[in-house]
Amino acid sequence: MDLTSVILTTGGSYGFFTLVNAGVRKLPMPETACRNAWKWRNISTSFVHSFVTAIWAVLCFFLHPQMAEDLIETHSVFSHALVSFSIGYFIYDFFDMVLNQKLSLSWELLFHHVVVITCFGLSVLSCRYVGFAVVALLVEINSVFLHLRQMLRMASLAAGTLYRVNSMINLGTYVVFRINTLAWMTRWLVLNRDKVPLLAYTLGSVGMAIMTAMNIVLFYRLLRSDFLKSSTREAKKEKEM
Repeated sequence: MDLTSVILTTGGSYGFFTLVNAGVRKLPMPETACRNAWKWRNISTSFVHSFVTAIWAVLCFFLHPQMAEDLIETHSVFSHALVSFSIGYFIYDFFDMVLNQKLSLSWELLFHHVVVITCFGLSVLSCRYVGFAVVALLVEINSVFLHLRQMLRMASLAAGTLYRVNSMINLGTYVVFRINTLAWMTRWLVLNRDKVPLLAYTLGSVGMAIMTAMNIVLFYRLLRSDFLKSSTREAKKEKEM
């Protein structure tokens, strides 16, 4: 893809998610979510991105398996378009949060988005490391369940069976597609140090360190919220009985 195609794909993605958000606004919203309608629309839009990107990322490796053997130079137009598409989403979500949420509540995600946009931008503009970027987007498989969890909580369905099942799938996919993927990417970066220019290596290393720290903190929060607290409640009930 040339620069014009990258700009068109990224801009088209920004416009697409703007329309998705507007479409969610027209749909019925759970009564309990009305207290924070913006957050409901934002999470719903993020869910759409995760769902589309998760399938797209898997298809990239399925349709072009050679990319798994060379994450630096080998890629298809299909995978290049995916990374450009995701840049458009992260730019859209960045401005959506800046305009609608307090900085004190969103600075972590804003920082995350800046790192991702920078790393992905370097990839699509240089036409290198696209395979590495697609590997990074495999984390969106987990994000599908992560966003669904937030939507269920906002709809006051956190006590139901669906929420419990989703929580278990969410934690499982978190370990496989977030923690393991980040660990594998870090290992790949270290092993291929000689093949990666200093600037790209430094940017990648800093980005991976930030993502790893953020994901470990989020994993602890999920574990504490969905499993440790519920175990404590059950233990208290047993003592009362």
